[in-house]
Amino acid sequence: MRVLVAGSSGLLGGALTSRLRAAGHDVVRLVRRPPAGASAPPDSGPPDSTTPEERSWDPPAGRIDDGAFDGVDAVVNLCGASLASGRWSGARKQHIVDSRIEPTEVLAEAVARHHVPVLLNASGINVYGDTGDREVDETATAGAGFLAELCTAWEGATEPARQAGTRVVLLRTSPVLARDGGLLGPLKILFRLGLGGKLGDGTQYFPWISLDDHIAAMQRLLTDSDLSGPVNLTAPTPVTNAEFTRALGRALRRPTPWRAPRLPLRAVLGEAADEMLLTGPRAVPERLRRAGFTFTHPGIDDALSAAV
Repeated sequence: MRVLVAGSSGLLGGALTSRLRAAGHDVVRLVRRPPAGASAPPDSGPPDSTTPEERSWDPPAGRIDDGAFDGVDAVVNLCGASLASGRWSGARKQHIVDSRIEPTEVLAEAVARHHVPVLLNASGINVYGDTGDREVDETATAGAGFLAELCTAWEGATEPARQAGTRVVLLRTSPVLARDGGLLGPLKILFRLGLGGKLGDGTQYFPWISLDDHIAAMQRLLTDSDLSGPVNLTAPTPVTNAEFTRALGRALRRPTPWRAPRLPLRAVLGEAADEMLLTGPRAVPERLRRAGFTFTHPGIDDALSAAV
């Protein structure tokens, strides 16, 4: 396959690019700078075969390099600014929205125009909002709140591609557990210092997935013609925040005696604390399960042991 990847510099994009190339696929990276080798002199020889091809694009201007879609079998869009950036001001929330909706609109229209067969587009597991103890799968309706509304609009921006006949898969991603980067980076530091603890009362659900399983699922979704629409990229065993805290303490062999009360978290982080830390959906990957997908790390202890 020839796969065009937007957002390839992030944790997921970098891992997916490496895995696809290791499996023998061609990868083209969309970048917002001059492509590597673009200014090389004519006599500099062929491009380095160990480096994925690059094409430049400018989402605000709606511009993508000519030829970027030549021979492309699938597009993967993983663009989006980090949500974990402190308190959400009005300007920050607008940046979070723009960094997702604008690139998706540009890519979906280009996918439709070039008749690309497959589009995998990032979304978030927070589309379901806070579900308490109620378990939800891909048939559940969207919840309430900034993140749920964001994910709904994000997914809706892929509509031009779907209407053109492209198989569109909406990657409803949960927090990814990885050895390097992602959620565990700052948490490992805190826990190793003996400062680990649950957030609020710890009863809120925390959906999660290992990096290996997320990448393997995306590879499956690129080729499985029976899967389209929303797919929950989350492990089959969601845990509460208190259970996650104890599991990370076990993996790092550190006590977790502390608790961060709700009021201070809300005072510092505001709306971000309510939507990202103190609430969560009890989401399960029903569509992957029915498709027979096998998780390498189905349980939180195995996933954390591998990641730390």
